Amino acid sequence: MTENPETADGPLAGITVIDLTRALAGPYGTMLLGELGARIVKVEPPGGDPAREIGPHVAGQSVYFMSLNRGKESIVLDLKDAADRRIFEAMVRRADVLYENYRAGTMEKLGYGWDVLKGLNPRLVYAATSGFGQTGPYSHRPAYDMVVQAMGGIVSITGQPGGPPTRVGTSIGDIAAGLFTALGVASALQHRARTGEGMTVDVAMLDSQVALLENAVARYGATGIAPGPLGARHPSVAPFDAFRTADGHIVVAAGHGSMFARFAEAVGRPQWAADARFATLADRLANVDALKAEIESVLETAPTDRWHGLLEAAGIPCGPINAVPDLFENVHIAERNMIISIDDPDAGTMRLAGQPIKMSAYADPTNRTPMPRLNEHGDRLRAEFGEATE
Repeated sequence: MTENPETADGPLAGITVIDLTRALAGPYGTMLLGELGARIVKVEPPGGDPAREIGPHVAGQSVYFMSLNRGKESIVLDLKDAADRRIFEAMVRRADVLYENYRAGTMEKLGYGWDVLKGLNPRLVYAATSGFGQTGPYSHRPAYDMVVQAMGGIVSITGQPGGPPTRVGTSIGDIAAGLFTALGVASALQHRARTGEGMTVDVAMLDSQVALLENAVARYGATGIAPGPLGARHPSVAPFDAFRTADGHIVVAAGHGSMFARFAEAVGRPQWAADARFATLADRLANVDALKAEIESVLETAPTDRWHGLLEAAGIPCGPINAVPDLFENVHIAERNMIISIDDPDAGTMRLAGQPIKMSAYADPTNRTPMPRLNEHGDRLRAEFGEATE
């Protein structure tokens, strides 16, 4: 395939991804690959990706869709239509990656299981993100973010003790699966560069949630005690929590080594370091409620900014609890280019989250290519691949 000049600057320049994804998990993964330089050809069914209907809308355009599909090309293909299937197969023959997030078995029903795809292109990397994976007794089930958050254990450790089930505030079920799939694709491309062979990449949203449980799994495996929700507190380190101040909260993470003594000194309570209840990490965990009460009795006497300044000067990891509007005004986030802009032909300039992978060899532009309109590149792509079918 020809390289898309709009996305050619990146380590994946020259890689073409056929993007059959929709909604969130898949489009997030392909967006990451596009941000790293790959050409992303979004193949949409008649009517388009249903995410185009998700709000908010500005000038009739979905900002949700915009945030996940910037810089991609769009073509509408009906994979049940013979002529469109010929175009699709020509694309597969010349692509590097086919990336989909259907329920397991859907591609087989369309006649494009792995045996067929690798017959068309033995060097193809075929990436499949699904709710429950391509194998196992749940593989046929549909899934959404909330379902896998619940089934994967994340909900059981989120929220306040004794509170109702609480979803993580972002779609971590979808986002984690997109991240793991993008990493799998990059790894499979490296394997192909060494061996010349394609492969499948199978990532389940449920598996991704289990992977994100990290020390909750390790703690239960070691102790047999089921973890539960702890609010903002860390289960194995103290102090490591959000503490009330005179005008809000501040997060402090000062549980290791001499850091607690420096923290106590900074807030004017050096005696805490010698207090038998707080002298060691084990002591602080055993008396975590008493420790929090002591800390808040001090921090509630002054505003967050004062404590932030004192603790930063003492080298204590700490920070305010920013709301989303604060991110748009934060000088560090601006310096890191984590709020970028897109000039949409209908919606105008829109500000969206940037790309956290910064690479010294490649630019990180402040302005990105807008999302495609449905079938915007259809005529050009049909001409490009129509020639390849003859």
